Amino acid sequence: MEILYQDNRILVCLKPFGVVSTDEPGGVPELARQALGGGVQCVRTVHRLDQVVGGVMVLARSRAAARLLSEQVASHRFEKEYLAILEGVPENGEGELRDLLGRDKAKKLTYVADAPGKNVREAVLRYRLLASRDGFSLVKIRLLTGRTHQIRCQFASRGLPLAGDCKYGAQRREMEGIGLWSHSIAFHHPQTEEPMSFQAPPPQNWPWTLFPALWTEEERA
Repeated sequence: MEILYQDNRILVCLKPFGVVSTDEPGGVPELARQALGGGVQCVRTVHRLDQVVGGVMVLARSRAAARLLSEQVASHRFEKEYLAILEGVPENGEGELRDLLGRDKAKKLTYVADAPGKNVREAVLRYRLLASRDGFSLVKIRLLTGRTHQIRCQFASRGLPLAGDCKYGAQRREMEGIGLWSHSIAFHHPQTEEPMSFQAPPPQNWPWTLFPALWTEEERA
């Protein structure tokens, strides 16, 4: 697992596809401890990425740091941007998706609810279309809420499932994870309060190779 930054309070890494975010055998915290040299070290998850999603993630290295970072997440001061590859092309080049999302725990699926109810919560994201090719679209997403499977469900409910995300209606394809990458995060250091931001490009394999270098051009603009 690649480490982008570390100090005695936080560790920023690239979460591999197929790895759980939680502290269990083979999970991100365990991989982080191994990368730090092994042994009993405090490494705590403060935000999650789905197992099938990869990209930039920050971990806390103390109980106090975990609490302070979690407070930033809860108060929406922790910024997260994703790159996603969709099957299909959105009608609008940019926009906001706002839905009520429920969760079927038995099926482990998130769904768009028709009305407010128990365990139904509002979900909001903003997106911008960067490019389209061969029936696929590359979009940049800013999450304004953090619901389970939010990006996957909101786009799939509009007939735009993420590439490879068979759970939400995409075609089955041989690929690593799904077409969703945690592109950048921004927060304040839990000890110094210094603004910090980190970003990383998606992997150089399909479906990301459909749009070579487009995301870097977007960042330079």
